[in-house]
Parts: sequence; structure tokens; C-alpha cells
Amino acid sequence: MTLTITMIVGFVIIVGLFIAKFNAFTAPAPPALPDELLLPDGTEAEAFTMTADWYAVVTANGEILVFDRLDGSLKKRIAINGE
Repeated sequence: MTLTITMIVGFVIIVGLFIAKFNAFTAPAPPALPDELLLPDGTEAEAFTMTADWYAVVTANGEILVFDRLDGSLKKRIAINGE
């Protein structure tokens, strides 16, 4: 009887610790996305990625366009070789 009560109390404590730990976890804030992306005429975006300094857009015509994150200017245009 004592062992049963001890195991139940221990289980309740472990579950309570899990709940307290998960409630204390806070996810980091997501990075701010640019308000507007100005792509060159005739390009259609297929994918987007970004870092602290730049963001990149993969276009439907096989290019990667790298933009400065601060001023939005086009920094590099990379042709994707393939197909």
C-alpha cells in the first residue's frame, strides 16, 4: 500500500514538473519579414530565405536574387545551372 501511494505521488510530481517546465519555455520571436519585395520585371518568386544581413528569392526562371536587408537593394543575381 505504501509503495503504491509513493509511486502515485512520484508520478504526479514528475507530470507536474513536465508541465511547469513546458509552460516556462518561450519560443524566440520570429524574424521580421520585409514589408515589400520589389522584384525585377518579369520575375516570379518561388522561394524565399533570409539571414540577419540579406534575403534571397529563388525565381521561376532559375535565378537567385540576393537583396540587402537594410535598404532592399539588389546585391547579387545568381543563375542556377541545371536541367
